[in-house]
Amino acid sequence: MALTIGKVREFAVDWYRALDVHVPLADALEFLLDDGLEMRFPEATARGHAGFADWYKAVTNRFFDEKHVVTKVDGPITSDEAQVTVLVRWEARIWNPPAAGSQYLGFDSDQSWVVVEDADSKLKIKTYIVNALVPLPGSASL
Repeated sequence: MALTIGKVREFAVDWYRALDVHVPLADALEFLLDDGLEMRFPEATARGHAGFADWYKAVTNRFFDEKHVVTKVDGPITSDEAQVTVLVRWEARIWNPPAAGSQYLGFDSDQSWVVVEDADSKLKIKTYIVNALVPLPGSASL
């Protein structure tokens, strides 16, 4: 299967749909290369499936009512990888005990991804870097 921007965009939408519903870890790992995976978030850098698993457990126990909307996927594609900019709006709720209620979180996120095909021609994230988070009006701080 040849890499195209349309396929990478569909892959990004599927990735965020999976994150929104907090799929089981094994299902989330299907989107990620293990060997060489690097994911840089504002709060941590995760490497490989083991590093992602630690991060995923933390965030799926912290954020709820998540919604990601992909607004842009663009960038150069070669025969073996896509180096793309992904823009996504992320909204969620967070509860910080012992607060009486939850708080709204909303951010526009600018990200850089490297997406590759594995031996079975399935797309996988190799590099995922959050470059910037711009808070939406009314958002609490992370």
